[in-house]
Amino acid sequence: MFRVALAPRDLQTFKADFFKALAHPVRIRVLEIVRGSERTVQELQEALGLDQSTVSQQLAVLRAKHVVRARKQGTTVRYTVVDPLVGELLDVARRLFNSQLTGTQTLLRELRRETRRQVRR
Repeated sequence: MFRVALAPRDLQTFKADFFKALAHPVRIRVLEIVRGSERTVQELQEALGLDQSTVSQQLAVLRAKHVVRARKQGTTVRYTVVDPLVGELLDVARRLFNSQLTGTQTLLRELRRETRRQVRR
């Protein structure tokens, strides 16, 4: 097997490009939907409440970065994630966000307590 060695800068660019492909709310939602099973553009349209061109544009970005793949079945094209690890990445991100939001809620409660104490003085 022939492998191309990436320079550290190339590797960082590759990683950044991957995350850029995920950096859109519609693309994240598409991945959440297709991670479990193949879906057609029409099914994605219905689930997202968006028009066909918007869904197709977002799928094109994900396909270009090899995050999802298309499989033609007759006249229908079905989409799924290329690697199940994408689903795991989404799960880890959800846990990170939950942790951050929990910390934010704790800070908000502390701020409210502090405000009440200052008002009583």
